[in-house]
Amino acid sequence: MRIRKIVLYSAALFSLTLAMARPAKAEVKLHNLFTEGAVLQRDKKIPIWGTARSGEQIRVEIAGERVSTTAESDRWIVYLKPLKAGGPYTLKVQGDNLVEVKNLYAGEVFVCSGQSNMEWPLIAADNGASAVAEANDPDLHLFHVPNTVSYEPLHEVNAKWTPCTSDTARNFTAVGYFFGRMLRQKLKVPVGLIETAWGGTPAEAWTSRDALRAKPELDGMVKAHDDARKSYPALKEAYDRDMQKYQKDLERSKADGTPEPKKPQEPGNPLNPWGPSTLYNGMIAPLLPYGIRGALWYQGESNAGRAYQYGTLFPAMIQDWRDNWLQGDFAFYFVQLAPWAPAEPGTWPELRETQLRTLTKLKNTGMAVITDVGDKTDIHPRKKQPVGERLALWGLAKIYGLPVEYSGPQFESAEFKDGKAYATFSHVAGGLATAGDGTQGHTEEVLGFEVVGPEGRYYPAQARIEGGKVVIWSKEVPTPVAIRYGWDNYPIVNLFNRAGLPASPFRTDDYPYITKGR
Repeated sequence: MRIRKIVLYSAALFSLTLAMARPAKAEVKLHNLFTEGAVLQRDKKIPIWGTARSGEQIRVEIAGERVSTTAESDRWIVYLKPLKAGGPYTLKVQGDNLVEVKNLYAGEVFVCSGQSNMEWPLIAADNGASAVAEANDPDLHLFHVPNTVSYEPLHEVNAKWTPCTSDTARNFTAVGYFFGRMLRQKLKVPVGLIETAWGGTPAEAWTSRDALRAKPELDGMVKAHDDARKSYPALKEAYDRDMQKYQKDLERSKADGTPEPKKPQEPGNPLNPWGPSTLYNGMIAPLLPYGIRGALWYQGESNAGRAYQYGTLFPAMIQDWRDNWLQGDFAFYFVQLAPWAPAEPGTWPELRETQLRTLTKLKNTGMAVITDVGDKTDIHPRKKQPVGERLALWGLAKIYGLPVEYSGPQFESAEFKDGKAYATFSHVAGGLATAGDGTQGHTEEVLGFEVVGPEGRYYPAQARIEGGKVVIWSKEVPTPVAIRYGWDNYPIVNLFNRAGLPASPFRTDDYPYITKGR
């Protein structure tokens, strides 16, 4: 995974929602999310916050509305009335001094988070050079959160809003960019994207400590991390002593011509991007409670070996963000793992299943299926445009009410009779097909299905589309009792709907261990 340089910050514990650093001076300051070019979420109450001298009277004004408050413990926050899409607006904050920020806009704001496939820059995507050359949209605004880890929730973020140009979009999330571009094309309103992603990171790093502690299945990782934090200073001190001795012994061995001593192994610093809550504290908490419409999430590779646990962790993380953002059950759209063939067998099919089940566990969620854009030898498939646009379809349909199909075929039920399985799907969008363009005939062979008999052993199956259903059978299994589709790290599949969207892998059983027949 591509991992950027770790930036370490130390901080005391502050209130998660309004936590602000004690200012060095008494003047009024705005949080860095409120810089020139910021996009404020339209049609929702607008939180504006910052720091000031305790007891200082603060007056905030935008678009003719004026709101007053008093700073407490060097912090203040106000909520302004919703704005319609448009701008530019000027934000004025008056205390002992005046702060004025021009060229703010009201529109649609989304957070783009996850690991390397979300972090993947536009320039490195398929056709990235041409996409970068065309990326000049003054109504698309970008905010990039720097990679930051912390033991405690932070309050500030060292970044600012920028308009989308070839220069600013070049290293911005490709998935986020293509999502935002499609929204701009369809909605014709300002769009703001906040990228907060870090390659190689697990979901527990993006989840708050309280949310992890609340789940018995997840509490153990917090306790283990706490133990590592406690033991690290002594281990580091011992390592430093051992290194001093090592250097002396090394010099002596070179002078004497004797074998070199074994170099001490440095203990791992528990303040890292893989530790529980370290990225939530450093890269999510500083954004709260900025007004947003929703979040985009592309992650799971680093949790693929713990698919069962992810079934608890992933929904807990989503609910954690919603609880702490204080904006209700905002839209949360995520990407199902892409096909990939790792050197070692993994549980990628199980993790995809966990992602699929999250759709029914939590409301206002959506999933982009990308079984057709994976790369067998690279965990970072370069085709990011269809990923971003499939996420955008969910938003266009579910948030904005546009008449577009947003999902590929979703399995509904299966009937077993006469030695065959008959699978029914929703979201067929005019009919099932065996190609992404939705044009091939209905009798084409459907790839990727397997069937299992009463003994619990799976065999490759033949399948075809008939009468709006998929019929599945195998001569090896005269009495099928269950089916599965795309159940491989790198599945070869071709079931789509007429809108050109692929079907999600699935299975109809829940056997813990399943093997293929020979």
